[in-house]
Amino acid sequence: MTALKDRAYWLDKARQLRIEGRAFIEGAYVDARSAETFSSYSPVDGALLAPVALCAGSDVDLAVGAARRSFEAGVWSGLAARERKAVLLKWAALLEAHTEELALLESLDSGKPIADTLGGDLPGTIYCLRWFAELIDKVHGEVPATDPHFFGTVTQQPLGVVAAVVPWNYPLLMAAWKFAPALAAGNSVVLKPSEKTPLSALRIAALAMEAGLPAGVFNVVTGDGAVGRFLSLHVDVDCIAFTGSGRVGREIAQNAAATNLKRVWLELGGKSANIVMADCPDIAQAARSAAAAIFANMGQVCSAGSRLLVQRAIVEPLLRELLPAADDYLPGHPLDPGSVTGAIIDAVQFERVCHYIDIGKQEARLLKGGQPLSQIDAGAYLEPTIFLAEDASARIANEEIFGPVLVVIPFDTLEEAIAIANQTEFGLAAAVWSSDLATIHTATRQLKAGTVWVNCYDELVDMNFPFGGFKESGNGRDNSAHALSKYTELKSTIMRCS
Repeated sequence: MTALKDRAYWLDKARQLRIEGRAFIEGAYVDARSAETFSSYSPVDGALLAPVALCAGSDVDLAVGAARRSFEAGVWSGLAARERKAVLLKWAALLEAHTEELALLESLDSGKPIADTLGGDLPGTIYCLRWFAELIDKVHGEVPATDPHFFGTVTQQPLGVVAAVVPWNYPLLMAAWKFAPALAAGNSVVLKPSEKTPLSALRIAALAMEAGLPAGVFNVVTGDGAVGRFLSLHVDVDCIAFTGSGRVGREIAQNAAATNLKRVWLELGGKSANIVMADCPDIAQAARSAAAAIFANMGQVCSAGSRLLVQRAIVEPLLRELLPAADDYLPGHPLDPGSVTGAIIDAVQFERVCHYIDIGKQEARLLKGGQPLSQIDAGAYLEPTIFLAEDASARIANEEIFGPVLVVIPFDTLEEAIAIANQTEFGLAAAVWSSDLATIHTATRQLKAGTVWVNCYDELVDMNFPFGGFKESGNGRDNSAHALSKYTELKSTIMRCS
């Protein structure tokens, strides 16, 4: 019963942890060619975790070259689907066998509670890898009906070298959402984790080799944004998949267009609306769900329900339930299994969130929180914060904060709620709470979001559903069979038979 082990157990295990900080290229850990490193500090307490290879353009060249050679040699791309499946399933089994180690690395590196990494992030990563492994020998081509003098097929072939640039809020899970379908399709991968959370990606690379993934098929390059820029500009990268900010996403798309027109898949920001109608079937449940939707993972979730739109008739009763529900998300030490939330990722993000709280105090009414907590081992911890904003155009109601800050916005009619929900440049997720089928049908059809929940928020973990956004929340989709097609090319083959 790992989740029940106490804080002392995890602190002791952390002291014994051997952390690898070198890049992983062509099947081996290597220093950056410059021998330069950067320091990985823990959000938990500010302690140094490890020096990490500061890769540059020459290191990216090495990693991309290794990926290209492995792809062209067919050591992975040329395997039968069931053979790739067997290797990926073995890799998933190794991740499962190392769950405690990987969960601890993830908590130390990101500030996430150990209960979350053990109970959510690692199982989700393993599920994702297994799901795509099981899919790949069940995806078939097409034989179109055509002129009887011809025979034709439509097949999917791997793209080649896929670069994956992933964020720090779910380091391993977001990486798996990219590398699992890319590898399943037969591509070779160069993974660039966030410089804020590089450690779990480096560790799973060795487990990939142990599982039987050929050298050069899965590479990890570490460093700052320059590494992602090198990948986006590299002419031997066939596809780049990115999750992160809109600013960086635009730069990646521009770099791809300026070089070899590599495929670009972007999952960007969000400012998701959680709409509660007066006929909500359970106000208390809606309030608890609204608190979880924004305060889980310290609000550092791209699809967080950061805007709570409440029909005016039930604002007061909902707030009576919501304000105490927020207390369930007071941060604690990440290695205490009883902690529900942990530390903000770093001082930069902490200051950004506090800046928005200061803006909010000028624009809206502060109902709860808004203060840093007394330091827990020198980390950055923040109270769950709730504002009431009568003005839906307020900055805190439209700009992504990426922290534990909820904005409650009253509205009168469904039409008004949908207009408010759709007014931002984002379109990642939304929800509607109602007992009326016509209301639900209208809202789910008119909300401009890639995922819409009804009478719940982000409660189902199921790889069968694609995840991604409308508008400036990006393009393409992670998860589901749709994600596999992102990493393949369609080929029409036509033969004259007579």
